[in-house]
Amino acid sequence: MAEIILSPGVLANENDQSQIRSLPVVAGAAVIGPTVKGKPNIPRLVTTFSEFQAEFGATFLSGSSQEYSFLTSISANNYFQQGGTSLLVTRVASGTFSPATSSDIGSEVFTGGLKTGVNQLLGSLSTFSGSGAGGTFAISASLITGGGAGFTGSITIAPGGTVATTISSSAGSGFQAGDTITVSSQSLGATTGDGDNLVITLVSNDLASTSPFELETLSEGAILNNTQTTPGSPDLVGPGGTLANGTADNIRYEITGRNIDQGVFTLVIRRGDDTTNSKTILETFTNLSLDPRQSNYIERVVGNQVQDIIGSGTADPFIRTSGSFPNASRFVRVKSVSLPTPDYFDNNGGAKAQFTASLPTAQSGTFGGAVGEVFTGADTLYEKIGTRTQGLVATDYDDAINLLANKDEYKFNVISTPGLNNADHATQVGRLIEVVENRGDAIAVVDLVRYGSTIPTVTSEAGERDSSFAAAYWPWLQVAEPTNGQIVWVPASTLIPGVYANTDATSETWFAPAGFSRGGLLGVVQAERKLSQSQRDSLYVGKVNPIATFPGRGVVVFGQKTLQQRQTALDRVNVRRLLISLKSFISQISDNLVFEQNTAATRNNFLTQVNPFLESVQQRQGLFAFKVVMDDTNNTPDVIDRNQLVGQIFLQPTRTAEFILLDFNILPTGATFPS
Repeated sequence: MAEIILSPGVLANENDQSQIRSLPVVAGAAVIGPTVKGKPNIPRLVTTFSEFQAEFGATFLSGSSQEYSFLTSISANNYFQQGGTSLLVTRVASGTFSPATSSDIGSEVFTGGLKTGVNQLLGSLSTFSGSGAGGTFAISASLITGGGAGFTGSITIAPGGTVATTISSSAGSGFQAGDTITVSSQSLGATTGDGDNLVITLVSNDLASTSPFELETLSEGAILNNTQTTPGSPDLVGPGGTLANGTADNIRYEITGRNIDQGVFTLVIRRGDDTTNSKTILETFTNLSLDPRQSNYIERVVGNQVQDIIGSGTADPFIRTSGSFPNASRFVRVKSVSLPTPDYFDNNGGAKAQFTASLPTAQSGTFGGAVGEVFTGADTLYEKIGTRTQGLVATDYDDAINLLANKDEYKFNVISTPGLNNADHATQVGRLIEVVENRGDAIAVVDLVRYGSTIPTVTSEAGERDSSFAAAYWPWLQVAEPTNGQIVWVPASTLIPGVYANTDATSETWFAPAGFSRGGLLGVVQAERKLSQSQRDSLYVGKVNPIATFPGRGVVVFGQKTLQQRQTALDRVNVRRLLISLKSFISQISDNLVFEQNTAATRNNFLTQVNPFLESVQQRQGLFAFKVVMDDTNNTPDVIDRNQLVGQIFLQPTRTAEFILLDFNILPTGATFPS
C-alpha cells in the first residue's frame, strides 16, 4: 500500500512489472484431402509425420502393383520437414466407410459349441490309420459318435493317414472339454474293416467361448481388415505367426499377463505386418480389469467413445461424440463388454469364482468387417487432376470445409486443400475462402488451375477472387513422394504451408514467406515452367505469386500478394498473417474478460497485457507504431449500460522491400561525390 507523505522527504516505491506474461497459443496448419486410412470428416491433430503415417497411412496400391501417395501425405511431410509443429488433418472420402472389429476374444466361459472357422480342433487331432488314398471328406452328425450334437464340416486326410486339416462349418452344441468325437473309418475312405476310426478328444481350445469384450478400430476402411475370409485358409500363416492380410496400415491385438488372483490382464496393440518373434508394438495397456467399478476398467482406460458427423450435406455439420470414456488409444476403442465382473473380489479380497473364467485368455487376434475402398484407378492423380481429383468429386470436400468453420473447436492459421482448384472446383474453393473470412484467424492457400494451364488462364481465375484471406501461387511443382521416392507433379498449395512454417520457425509470422531467405521450396525437382521476368510481372499484377527458378538458387517463391483487389496493406501476405497473429493473441486475452466487471480495473488488466505484447512485436520488426485505447473515452456510461467493453487498437504494420531500386552513377575522374 502506498504511504502518505506528511513531511518533506524522498519516498522510493517499487512497482514490479517483471511478471512474465503467457505467450499466445500458436495454431498450426490445416489440410483437407484424401488419405489411406482414418475416419472420414473427423479432424485429427498430428505433431510429426510419423504420427501422420500411423493414423492416416502412407502409400496405396492402384491397379496391379504401382504405389502412390495422396497429395495430403506429400503436403504433411513437407510441412513437418520445414519446421511445422502441428497439423490438423481432415480425411475426405467417397462412399460408405466403417471400422473393423476384433475377432473373437477367447475366455473360459464356454458356450457348448465348437469353434467355427479355419483350422480348429488343433489341440486334439489324431492320425487315421486307414489305407485310403487320402482326400477331403465331408462329415456330419450322422457319422459322428460321442459328445454333443450338430457338428458338421470336413476333414482332409493326407495319403498315408495323417489328418491335415479340419474345417468346422457348424459349431454344434452340448460339447465340453474331455468329450470325444469319433468318425468311422469307412466315412473317411477306408474299406470295410480296414483301419481304425478317427477319434478326436476335445480340449478347451477346441470349444467356442464368449468374448469378454470387443474392440473396434478408430480408423475406417477395408484396408483395416486382416482377418482371413477365404474358407480353408488360416488366419495365422507363414513363419512366426504372420498374417496373410497383415500390413503396416492395419493392426492386430494380443492378450497377455492374465492374472486371475488380481483380476487383470494386458492388452497389446500391434502392427498388422509384424511377427511373433519381431513384434511392432504400437500401444500397451497393462493391468486392465473387467470390473466397471474399478479405475482400471478396460473401457475407462482404453476408451469407448465414437465420433460421427451430424448434418452431413448441410452448411452447418457438427461432430457428435457418444460413449462415456475418452479414447486413450489412438487406434482402437472398446466397442462392448459382454462379460463384466462387477465387484470382482469378495469381502476377504479373493476373486469370486463366477468371475475368474471371464478374463480373456492369452491369445492374439485380428480385425475384420470394415468396408470402404481407398482408391482405384490412377487417371485422376497428380498432373491428371481435373474435374475428378484423386478419385473424388468436389462435393466430397463439402462436409470437411463446412466443419472447419467452427473456430472455437478447430484452431489453425493456414489451410489448404491440395487437389482442388478454382477452375474445376470453384464452389468448394469459394466456400473455403468464405470460411476463413468468417473465422478471421487463418489464410487459405488455394490453387487456381489444373496442370498444363497458360498464364492468361491463371490470372483470369485469380481475377474471380477478391479476398485478403487467400493467396494463390503458380506454377505446379515436381517433387519426390515421401515414401517411395516416385517423382510426381503437385499443385503449389501442397508445399506453400511448409514455406509458411519455415518462416515462422526461422523468423516471425509477419515476415514475408518469399524470397531467397524464406521462400525456398524444399525437395522440389523443378517447376512446371521457368518463368521469365515479364511472365512474373504478368502474374504479380494479376495477384498470383510466381514460383521462380534461378540458376544456382533453385526454385523459390517470389511473391507474397493476397487475392485482395484493392491496393492496401492487406494485399500482402505478411500483413494479413501479422493481423491473424495479433488478433489471435488479443482475442485470447479478451476471452478472459467476458462477464468481468466493466470497471477501470478490468480495462487496465487488458492494457497491461496487450501493450507489452505489441511492444515486443514492434521490437521484432512487425510494427512501425501502435496505440491501444480502452478508457473512459470509448467506454462512456451509455456503452457500459449496454454491457459493452470497447477497445481500439491502432496499428502501423511494417512493409516489405519488394522493389529495390539501385542507381549506378558514372562520374568522371576527379569529380566530387555528392554528400
